[in-house]
Amino acid sequence: MYQVDNNTNYRTNQSFTQEFTRSCLGRILILGVITLVGMLVAYFTAPKESDMTEEMTDNMMQCLEVNNGIKGDVVDDYVNNLAFIFTTADTTAISKDILETYHKYNRLESYRHTFYSTSYIHNNMHPEGTRVGIGIFGIIIPTVLYEDILLEVGPVHKGYEQKLNQEVIAPQEEDLGVNPNITEFHYKGDQEN
Repeated sequence: MYQVDNNTNYRTNQSFTQEFTRSCLGRILILGVITLVGMLVAYFTAPKESDMTEEMTDNMMQCLEVNNGIKGDVVDDYVNNLAFIFTTADTTAISKDILETYHKYNRLESYRHTFYSTSYIHNNMHPEGTRVGIGIFGIIIPTVLYEDILLEVGPVHKGYEQKLNQEVIAPQEEDLGVNPNITEFHYKGDQEN
């Protein structure tokens, strides 16, 4: 805006689009349009269930391959998951026993939601399933941890008479000492002083 004369007459030289983009209603409408376009792109680029299952099976094989020799920790799993996005598994590096055990005790299921897809692994440790991957905007991001995969199954106890947790018997050699300041607490009822 600029002043034409000293009388209080003002003339604006802004176009309608400039006024619209600077107004509150204009900014809200622009944000709404951007959000709507983003939601449409997410809807049409969300991976199909078959694509999720195929890619997540490859990511699970890569997780087994990486942890075949030395088991990593959680940070290693997160770093490996980033690499799994861009690489494929070498199934010849995984022993047949591990593959058979994986397929015997684990089940991978993928679901297509409105704007994204997810994959869950089901086994005896996670009967309700734990999420191991998410797909959005055409990218499948693995979130699998090696501890989510069940590869060893064994009995919890040997028989019905055996307790799950055995009592720990302290060695008789240790003298824990005597503390004279500790006395038993006895409730004497409500007393008025």
